[in-house]
Amino acid sequence: MNIQIFGTKKCSDTRKAERFFKERGIKYQFIDMKEKGMSKGEFTSVAQANGGLENMLDPNCKDQDALMLIKYIAAENKLEKILENPQVIKTPVVRNGKQSTLGYQPEVWKKWD
Repeated sequence: MNIQIFGTKKCSDTRKAERFFKERGIKYQFIDMKEKGMSKGEFTSVAQANGGLENMLDPNCKDQDALMLIKYIAAENKLEKILENPQVIKTPVVRNGKQSTLGYQPEVWKKWD
């Protein structure tokens, strides 16, 4: 398994995801989205695995202004705006190769091998 966890240190679901893999002795790489964010390729791959760009957005994020802007701008500008404002992405984003999940989903992670 090649686990990557994209999230923030303050996100409780991200911390729970880290604990899930740590308790099972599964190595993972943590990427702090406040510091590094996701590349366009990473984001596109995860968005495809999770049903599209709209599903990547967190309706409960703290930055509602950025979220509203993203929802109403032209489709061709959305990706760039999301990458500029990673705080609107649902976290944690957990990747295992081509598979990925949004949010805390231990029932899915248990099936990964």
